[in-house]
Amino acid sequence: MRPKLQLLDPPLLDRILAEAFQAIHSPGIRVAVPAAIDLLASAGCIIENGIARIPEPVARQALSTAPREFSLHNRAGDPVVHYGGDDVHFDPGSSCLQVLDPDSLQPRPAQTADLIRLVQVAEALPAYAAQSTAVVCNDVPQEVGDLYRLFIVLTHSNKPIVTGAFSAEGLAPMLELLAIDAGGAAVLRRKPRAIFDVCPSPPLNWSDFAAQNLLDLAHAGVPTEIISVPMAGATAPVTLAGAVVQHAAECIAGITIHQLAAPGAPVVWGGAPTIFDMRTGGAPMGAIETAMLNLACSQVGKSFSLPTHGYLVASDSKLLDAQAGLEAGMTAVLGALAGINMISGAGMLELLATHSPEKLAFDAEAIGAALRLIRGIEPRGDSLALAMLAQTGLKGDFLKLKETRALFRLEQHFPSELIDRGEVLPDNARRPDTFTRARERVASLVAAYQPPTIAPEKEKTMRSLLKSCGAGLAML
Repeated sequence: MRPKLQLLDPPLLDRILAEAFQAIHSPGIRVAVPAAIDLLASAGCIIENGIARIPEPVARQALSTAPREFSLHNRAGDPVVHYGGDDVHFDPGSSCLQVLDPDSLQPRPAQTADLIRLVQVAEALPAYAAQSTAVVCNDVPQEVGDLYRLFIVLTHSNKPIVTGAFSAEGLAPMLELLAIDAGGAAVLRRKPRAIFDVCPSPPLNWSDFAAQNLLDLAHAGVPTEIISVPMAGATAPVTLAGAVVQHAAECIAGITIHQLAAPGAPVVWGGAPTIFDMRTGGAPMGAIETAMLNLACSQVGKSFSLPTHGYLVASDSKLLDAQAGLEAGMTAVLGALAGINMISGAGMLELLATHSPEKLAFDAEAIGAALRLIRGIEPRGDSLALAMLAQTGLKGDFLKLKETRALFRLEQHFPSELIDRGEVLPDNARRPDTFTRARERVASLVAAYQPPTIAPEKEKTMRSLLKSCGAGLAML
């Protein structure tokens, strides 16, 4: 039996859905793109001064056309990330402005070399089913930053990618870059390698670039991950249930626009909900209430049988310390138990402001344990224990049994050397601390990294695209 965690009982879930459908009609949603407004109007929505009032039947019809599952593919074209059901995958957090310097232990602006290092670490760790455009490269022009980050990940990884465009005009060249990598737009539509995060602005606003991205991604057939970010107490109701209602309303509205543009286009019920810390004025990603919001929001999406996403495994600590281990490990387990299809956030510190390769490596240990947990306990063979007890009698020497040799790798998860299970050393000897072990682990992964094999003409075409979009990219 697979263990599973749900926070909402059926009556509360029904109330959340009822209020979410009511909210998209009154007060309605603000939509800044005329083409999206036209789609909503043609479907029977009332439009008043840029506010769309979406009737529940219109929204439910749109929700019914969204796919219940789809896959992201690796460079070879194999489906390796399944969005749907209770399958669980993890990827590094995205779009940090800073990295934690491993020598000074201070945050600093991220550079291209930092993104490459994060990609190299994630590439080597099976815990990460996908890459992300993890940090903003402060050494390239901002206007081509999204495209450039995607290029770096594409040319340094074979895994699928979680990415996003933070402007309406920035999406088209990113889709073109992915099409070049895939071997054409038709192949990209059939075997997508990337999924794009698209964020409404709380409460209930779909801005010009966010709404336009919804339309353009739907038309391209490239998967869209709606990232609703209600902050309970600041940009959303202070109660957890109220914030879940707002999240649901924003997701329903986004999916309605998306599916009206292209029924059947792949879309994910996702988000990064959090609480607002009334003491510090921050948005703590390691708070238990933030984890509860992610689990509850995912459960609402699953009630429609839609693919889901959440933001967990991050920490509010400034270092890879006990707090970081507590917050990342706890939320990795909770997200896995909830069956969230894609869980983003690993590697992130300081309320999502800072990325760390060392934390990324350490988080992989928590993820490995969480994935082992949801495999559950399985019966193996006709006898659970009696046949082995019959062989050992009361001596208990199970190490000699062939069953032990045959089954221990199936039963046990083996962490890397980052997790210290060694014997106690003599009094004067000290083992390296967690951060030192993590730094050594990162160094070994980077040293063993092998770049992907990309056809020279394909890479040349990709570089030409970037140069045409940003002439100042001398490194290309």
